[in-house]
Amino acid sequence: MRTSVMAAFLLGLFLFVSQPPSVPSRPTVNDEAGASSKTVDYEQRSASSIQNETQSAVHPNGTRQQLPQTIIIGVRKGGTRALIEMLSLHPSIAAAESEVHFFDWEDNFAKGLQWYASQMPFSYPHQITVEKTPAYFTSSNVPERIYTMNSATRLLLILRDPTERILSDYTQVFHNRLLKKKQYQPIETVLIKNGDVNMDYKALNRSLYYIHMQNWLKYFPLSHIHVVDGDMLIKDPLPEMTRVERFLNLSPQINASNFYFNKTKGFYCLRNHGRERCLHESKGRAHPQVASPVLDKLYQFFHEPNRKFFQLIDRTFDWH
Repeated sequence: MRTSVMAAFLLGLFLFVSQPPSVPSRPTVNDEAGASSKTVDYEQRSASSIQNETQSAVHPNGTRQQLPQTIIIGVRKGGTRALIEMLSLHPSIAAAESEVHFFDWEDNFAKGLQWYASQMPFSYPHQITVEKTPAYFTSSNVPERIYTMNSATRLLLILRDPTERILSDYTQVFHNRLLKKKQYQPIETVLIKNGDVNMDYKALNRSLYYIHMQNWLKYFPLSHIHVVDGDMLIKDPLPEMTRVERFLNLSPQINASNFYFNKTKGFYCLRNHGRERCLHESKGRAHPQVASPVLDKLYQFFHEPNRKFFQLIDRTFDWH
């Protein structure tokens, strides 16, 4: 009897040990459908955990390179260089010197967040790291990529009158082609095609702000996007920078003494701790003369797109 009981016990033990370990089942289709497309595992990690994974070693002076908490996303020829230079006047800002193009250039994006962080300046824990790449605003896949990195990112967008922005865009290309001794098209020929506004002109599409803004608002609430008036920043920079400080929850440090008007250049330059500096000579170039009928056609064309943009952001600008 005792032998048969022992045999039964050993057989049961063998069967138990030989059972494969249980594996949790995958979510059902219904479970997966209930989750937002944005809530993948990578995105569920907190911004602080991503920062910890990508931060460099702490420098002896207490600084380190970290992912930006604020990004100037555009727009090209909207005044992004002036904005980041003025923002750098604040002691709590650490700004990247060059345009990184991490989120819009596939080769750079493939290098990963560790590489992105390595492009940032060394900063103290209390500072906000900022980078600017004007092409982000008009690149369709960038909003989702920034959201995935950190959904709490604060975004700065500086815009100008769309017609003025187009003229600045053309002027930059025009001067670049002159320097390279390449042929260029007169501005009227690129703006107008068969008597109508040339929709194939890339610079024109960059000025259709509402189209690009709709894409950003799919991922970020309007409270995370501050629109800087680029035209006013040129004319009277202090009020605009005060609004930027408030948006970034910075103490009010930038003041009237940081700006002086350079009559030779025709725009404001910066002064900080006794040092004076102006933007590069390529900034503030005179625009080409454009025939009034062509300008009127542009003003009329942008009337409806501007109205849609104003509705999106619940704000208006003094544009043509």
